[in-house]
Amino acid sequence: MAKIKQISAREVLNGKGIPTIETTVVLQNGMSAVASVPSGISLGTYEAVEIRDKDPQRFHGMGVLKAVNTVNSLIGPKLVGMEVTKQQEIDKAMIDMDGTQNKSRLGSNAMLSVSIAVVKAGAYSSIMPVFLYLRQFLNNKNTPLSIPTPLFNMIEGGKHAMGTIDFQEIFVVPATSKTYSENLQIGFGIYNSLQDMLRVNGFSTLIGDVGGFSPQVKSDFDAISLLSQAIDTTNYRLGFDVFIGIDGSANTFYSNQRYKIRDKQSNLSSNDLLSYYVELSKQFHILYLEDILAEDDWAGWQKAISMLGTQTLVVGDDLTSTNPYRLQMALEKKALTALVIKPTQIGTVIEALAVTEVARAGGLKIIVANRGQETTDSFIADFAVGVGAEYCKFGALARGERVIKYNRLLQIEQQLHALK
Repeated sequence: MAKIKQISAREVLNGKGIPTIETTVVLQNGMSAVASVPSGISLGTYEAVEIRDKDPQRFHGMGVLKAVNTVNSLIGPKLVGMEVTKQQEIDKAMIDMDGTQNKSRLGSNAMLSVSIAVVKAGAYSSIMPVFLYLRQFLNNKNTPLSIPTPLFNMIEGGKHAMGTIDFQEIFVVPATSKTYSENLQIGFGIYNSLQDMLRVNGFSTLIGDVGGFSPQVKSDFDAISLLSQAIDTTNYRLGFDVFIGIDGSANTFYSNQRYKIRDKQSNLSSNDLLSYYVELSKQFHILYLEDILAEDDWAGWQKAISMLGTQTLVVGDDLTSTNPYRLQMALEKKALTALVIKPTQIGTVIEALAVTEVARAGGLKIIVANRGQETTDSFIADFAVGVGAEYCKFGALARGERVIKYNRLLQIEQQLHALK
């Protein structure tokens, strides 16, 4: 197989116009691959660390020339000459070079840009689609190949929009019985119905970081009500064809062991907030609840399972941060029924695959998600299919850096039909 001839990186801009790192891997056989990495807006405490320049004279300190230099002068020379298909060895070499638990020496952005570019180069050299190539690095290679059910962002709040909505995302969850192509039509239909409803009622139709609308409503309840009404104007039935999901990102409204949201006049305990989620779930057919409590409110998370029951997915993102130690804690405490996987949170593809397998072995559903500051790299779509995720979360059907992931899934859908 082909060996790595050269690895080089440069500073580019992501979909928000903020610098990120792009890495190119060139093989001795002349093939090459390019990867760029996204960044999070709402960050969990236990995520791997990305390296920024912090030079106020360049991009308000958000430059990534340090990370670029790390790839060009440290990581690249170390990996040149290695077989491109030896992904475990390549990622382990970077992990050993970094030598920290949170990637704070080399930076998760530098490491992941190399890791993804190597995966792509390995797939191209092996004449395989990336999603199929990734499966050889799974211990359980019998996971069914299918397109994950997409979670379509409709309304944004929290740090994604900075308006009057406390919950970070309110989205539509199509029934899993639908095909991916059908799901795209569902997402499109409801998104446009919601847009029309907002216009008729005098709300802004400007969009947030991941393409959802951010109307200036009085409460989260009102926002969910708007989405429910928009669904009612379509041919889709709430509770049958589609359901509603919430990403609370509760870290953003948690302080001194209490929660403060606009829907309630007084600060809430974990039990109070969970009771409110139960009310919302019953009224609006909420199937999916992510980061509904703060990342260290373990007692609350354990209570969530008993209060919300088995019909609602209780999902960890900031809680677990694609971190094997946090995942193990969640499994031991039986605090979750589903887990969000984001390679940027851990720093290498192999580590993200390993966390996915541990979660699945623990009986958790898998949701593969992108980030608030995305690029036009579509690798995460291949990753979601490759690991057999039940769901994927790529934002709204708006903004090019989001839509490119959905379009890649359309391509994969056709490829899967051809494989049958």
